[in-house]
Formats: sequence, C-alpha cells, structure tokens
Amino acid sequence: MFTGIIEDMGEVINLEKEGSNLNISIKSKITQELKIDQSVSHNGVCLTVVALNDSVYQVTAIKETLDKSTIGHTQTGDFVNLERAMKLGDRLDGHLVQGHVDQTAICTEIKEVSGSWYFRFQYNPKLGNITIEKGSITVNGVSLTVVNSKKDSFTVAIIPYTYENTNFKKIKVGAAVNLEFDIVGKYLKKLSGL
Repeated sequence: MFTGIIEDMGEVINLEKEGSNLNISIKSKITQELKIDQSVSHNGVCLTVVALNDSVYQVTAIKETLDKSTIGHTQTGDFVNLERAMKLGDRLDGHLVQGHVDQTAICTEIKEVSGSWYFRFQYNPKLGNITIEKGSITVNGVSLTVVNSKKDSFTVAIIPYTYENTNFKKIKVGAAVNLEFDIVGKYLKKLSGL
C-alpha cells in the first residue's frame, strides 16, 4: 500500500526487453535506502526492486503491467514519480493507494491560475471507473482531490510544490497518465451493482 505522496523523481537510465517483460533501470536519491524484493510505486505502478547498484536500481514490468499502464511507453531520460510502500503506524498524508493502475487517461487541458495549475483528464468510462466531486484520485502515483467530476473526465488542482516535485511539470496536453481510482469508491460501486 502507498499514500500517493511522492518521495522523489527517478530518472530512467536504461530499458531492456527480456521476452515480453521490460527491465527498467532508475537512478534515484532513495536507491541506497531500497532493498531487493521491496515494492516501489513508479508513476503509480507498484514494481518490485530486483537489483541494486550504487544510485541505480532495477525493476521488471510484465506484459500485463505494460498493457494496462504507461510504463511500456517509458523512454530513457524520462522522470518517474517514486514512492516506497507505507509503513504501518505512519501518518496517511494522501489516501490509500494500492499501486495497481486501473486505466490510463489523456490530459485534455492545462490552465495556470494565479500560480497553481488545473489539469483536466479524460478516460474511458466503459471500464466502469468513476470519480466523485472532492473524492480521491491517483494520477501517475500522486494522491489528488477531484475538482470537477464528469462521467468520463475530471480536473485536479496542482499546487506549486506538487508541480515542482513531481512529473506534473512534464505533462502536456495529449500526454497519457496512469490512473488509480479510489479503492473505497470501487468497492462501493461493486457492492451497489452499478
């Protein structure tokens, strides 16, 4: 489990195909604190650390992950939002995040308003996911509050700190992002039969 509070942006320094899998090498300030077999969220995708070497660590994404997230489109030089799994007993500053991407979305609008930014994202509603006004959403691993909920889109407000310390500053109109919808909302939707 994660909280959606980003610890670092890691730089992708190498990509290597191995069958249908993709091995990703990432340089990060938190590498020296990682351990083999540890879970780390990468733009909202939970991946396991499989190798460590100084300031670089490696994770492997399987075909299922590559098909359902933006990880398969990652390129050398890209920066990914990183978060280590939460510890029981720590503060929950964001919301409960599993690190399991539900689907991707496309950024359709970016507005700068008095030093903050509003990002609008459109997603396929046929996959059964929903947002609610003032509900939680995870975009590329970042825990955010929904500002304007529609059937197939939503807006989030990004403060300057989040903009500077996550890869939101790299998102442009037309860019794809990973979404994880609120876990409580997903269970309620399933129980209600909607």
